[in-house]
Amino acid sequence: MNNRNYKQDFPVFSEYPQLVYLDNSATTQKPQTVLNAAEQYYRAENANPLRGLYDLSVKATEVYENARAAVRDFIGAASEREIIFTRNATESLNLIAYSWGRANIREGDEILLLISEHHSNLLPWQILARETGAKLRFLECGADGAYTPAALQNALTPNTRLFAAAQISNIFGRVNPIREFAEICHKNGTLIVCDGAQSIPHIPVNVQELDVDFLAFSGHKMLAPMGIGALYGKEALLDAMPPFLYGGEMIESVTRESATYAELPHKFEAGTVNAGGAAGLHAAIRYLREVGFDEIRRREDALTALAFDGMKQIPHVRMIGADDPAEHHGILTFTIDGVHPHDVAAIFDADGIALRAGHHCAQPLHRHLGIPSTARMSIAFYNDEQDIKAFLSTLKTIRRRMGYD
Repeated sequence: MNNRNYKQDFPVFSEYPQLVYLDNSATTQKPQTVLNAAEQYYRAENANPLRGLYDLSVKATEVYENARAAVRDFIGAASEREIIFTRNATESLNLIAYSWGRANIREGDEILLLISEHHSNLLPWQILARETGAKLRFLECGADGAYTPAALQNALTPNTRLFAAAQISNIFGRVNPIREFAEICHKNGTLIVCDGAQSIPHIPVNVQELDVDFLAFSGHKMLAPMGIGALYGKEALLDAMPPFLYGGEMIESVTRESATYAELPHKFEAGTVNAGGAAGLHAAIRYLREVGFDEIRRREDALTALAFDGMKQIPHVRMIGADDPAEHHGILTFTIDGVHPHDVAAIFDADGIALRAGHHCAQPLHRHLGIPSTARMSIAFYNDEQDIKAFLSTLKTIRRRMGYD
């Protein structure tokens, strides 16, 4: 592993020098360069983008649209017209379900999901199925969290209009074979929606190579501010979809009786946009590229293996998912015999270690596995070996601190 101390780039670790932050799947910390970009926008570039002809508004528009171009390049989209700014992956997925779904899904159609999907990639489809009379179906996995192309092929029917899957599970950390899934779906006439919230910060993602129809992600999981995210959609699909929200900026013209709408991408970005968040997202992309995904993977894989191997040596710790640290991509979900995950998290917090406990917005998966809730530690490249050693040191003490011999 490169010995560079990336924590020096993140002010939170100067504010809290003893903090061991292992909740990166929920949200990442922000480097100074991202904070600077957001501050610079509000200090020296703030105006309403896209609306004014004066210099400051033109500058704000440039900041906003330059961020869109950076996202396009980062995920390999064909055009900026295919990049819609949203608040987060949740809003992006709801946009697809509301706009594409209500225009295309009918009674008797089927929507297929992975049982491990985050609620953000489940509830919009559940509601859409209820409203339209479509059938919601699930592709189930085994204890290792694996889904195969053959299983998807067998699950598809002529009525399957849409398949939704995360590229990386927020419980298992496993990378799903999205490219193969897309090929199978398209041969069946099925659209594929990919939740990239957990993959975008950790592995290179190229939407044209994956050939997904839609991809959603959140900025706050990839070092950017909260409240900014993006939806990628193939241009022909987005162009045919009705707007999601109605109001300012997404119109071409309005009369008393009717309206015509702006072209892509602006017809999906009603109201005053989050230009400061877009500036921060642009800076986050620059920072991730400077670090490089080879370096990110080397560090995260090494730390995952160190944590995984240590956890396997501790009695009464039960790992969720594959028995190979290389399949976990920085996400290690676990239980401890006789200890509720909320107590596990509280003990870690008492030792200055931040991790997550509960169902992680994946209750159907937990029920499928027969586990009410779990604890989860998740790694980012700015973590280090001392973080893992501190985590393992506390993990060894939890049953004793809960009164077990």
